[in-house]
Amino acid sequence: MYDGGIYRSEELFELIEDTGGTVIQKTRSSQMLTVTMSIPDGDVGTVSEFCREIGGEVKHVPLAGTEIAVVGPTLGRHHMPHPICDIAEHLRRQGAITVVMGLARGRGKKTAQISLEEKMIIDEYDAAVFSLGNFKTCIEAKTDLFSDIKIPTVLVSGPVPEGIDGKCDAIVSGVGRKASRMRSTSERERLDEIAEKVGMVLSDKKKALDDDPLFIYPAEIKHLLEEYEPVNMCLRPAPVVLHLDGLRIKIGYGEHREAIENMEIYGRKIGDICRLSPSKINDSSIIMRIKTRSEVRHEDEGKAGG
Repeated sequence: MYDGGIYRSEELFELIEDTGGTVIQKTRSSQMLTVTMSIPDGDVGTVSEFCREIGGEVKHVPLAGTEIAVVGPTLGRHHMPHPICDIAEHLRRQGAITVVMGLARGRGKKTAQISLEEKMIIDEYDAAVFSLGNFKTCIEAKTDLFSDIKIPTVLVSGPVPEGIDGKCDAIVSGVGRKASRMRSTSERERLDEIAEKVGMVLSDKKKALDDDPLFIYPAEIKHLLEEYEPVNMCLRPAPVVLHLDGLRIKIGYGEHREAIENMEIYGRKIGDICRLSPSKINDSSIIMRIKTRSEVRHEDEGKAGG
């Protein structure tokens, strides 16, 4: 991740392209620029030296190319305190795209619920962080909020709950509700631990993709989609967001599905190597899952046999 001014930024983008890398995300605020990039290991030194030359800083961000949901029981001030915002911001600084989400009916130990639609929305992301507060018995009673989530989950709470083995992938304690920002040394260490745990639970998914790689890298499809006019003209932040196994495209599914499926890359139509579905958030985005090489090979063999 490059963090610095916009001075000579076009030269930076050209250098990234020359190394065979890709820009995952760029954010401009006034005269400041943040660029998350993916570049070959052998060119890291060259890019880092250029970034320092133009007055910026470069750091490794292990969560780049992921989208993570940070979930609280409700959006009310009782359940959505500062730590949730601090967690989301810290994960962003580690390269992830984050979204903060509050459940529609989460208030109270006995009334806390999560709907099927909410579960399906959360499952669109690469991982989820659930923040549940300060009371041990309350946390233990709310395990149904995340026990059926299909993606990797990390539970963040004040005390360490008991009897929830197997219901989440990792637990970070020592972060409960509080009315102030997480600024102390110990609190910053807890944020680092959360980011580390998220990276750890995502590693299993990455290993599975190493065993059976995707047919094409998400960044390559992102580069193609950025030339599609509706995406290029989209005013929403980060119109195309990378996932470990695909992308989120922030344009309507019904209107643009067919055009995207018919795009070609390396002689293949996107519809043949990817699965497209509408986001459960009011059809506001397209969720694209890239097929693995074995899936595409199996389908090719089936077509040949037919």
